[in-house]
Amino acid sequence: MKVLVIGAAGMVGRKLVSALLASGNVGGRAITGLALADVVDPQPPQATIPITTAAVDLSRPEVSAQLIADRPDLIFHLAAIVSGEAEADFEKGYRINLDGTRHLLEAIRLAGQGGSYRPRLVFTSSIAVFGEPLPEVIGDTHHHTPLTSYGTQKAICELLLSDYSRRGFVDGVGIRLPTIVVRPGKPNKAASGFFSGILREPLAGQEAVLPVADSVRHWFASPRAAVGYLVHAANIDTALLGHQRNLTMPGLAATVSEEIAALERVAGTSATALIKREPDQTIIDIVAGWPKAFEASRAQALGFRGDASFDEIIRIHIEDELGGTIG
Repeated sequence: MKVLVIGAAGMVGRKLVSALLASGNVGGRAITGLALADVVDPQPPQATIPITTAAVDLSRPEVSAQLIADRPDLIFHLAAIVSGEAEADFEKGYRINLDGTRHLLEAIRLAGQGGSYRPRLVFTSSIAVFGEPLPEVIGDTHHHTPLTSYGTQKAICELLLSDYSRRGFVDGVGIRLPTIVVRPGKPNKAASGFFSGILREPLAGQEAVLPVADSVRHWFASPRAAVGYLVHAANIDTALLGHQRNLTMPGLAATVSEEIAALERVAGTSATALIKREPDQTIIDIVAGWPKAFEASRAQALGFRGDASFDEIIRIHIEDELGGTIG
């Protein structure tokens, strides 16, 4: 099986690549080649299977055709610019998040003319496709009402994925990821970045800024869970999806205050004392229209599994990023 990962240099992409190399297979099918692409050249770990890398701009129409020239059997499409950046730069958001995905789908369609090529395409969408008015708990049949450019771009891509799958051009699975915490490394431009920052920085002994109220409630998953969703999406029987090709992933609903309480249980009051409350109206306005909780019953019935508790999410970060210790 040949596998292509687009967005392989990002946080989730790197962890996915490591998981694929560790297992050596997807659903019992051995990985015989791995191609990695991102806007910067991915730096893969050492491996016994052939790995190719490419630094590319997916928004250029010819790039997708080049990436699938070797006819990968499985494609993970993780590439996107994040919510805050897509909102700040309207043209860039549509060019990367929408046009890039459309070019990829078109390249697959054209490569498969005659019925010889129909890869599994796992696309990372987002719960940002939903916006107010919202129920307290969102069911699987709730309609899209995005209130950001990023959410709109992801919603359009979900429709494209479903239509290209309906027409038989691609075997698509779209997974709406919860907000991923705790994200390692430096903060990015995502409006949701503070959800990780108020955990990551205190665990490293640094101050963190909380720009919203403690009462803000949201939907979360760990990076480890996100990788599990991607791998499972590559394995499921898509006949079970029917024409509903996009799934909301299981997650954990929690308020900021519950996040902070979990941090205190795991790391003590010395960590939570490093959180500084500095309201930011721009972030407050963006977050106000975000969903708070989901049923995710379709995904659970298909075998997708999330995290058990916020304490577990924090401990996963400590294990995976801090060597199992803090301080």
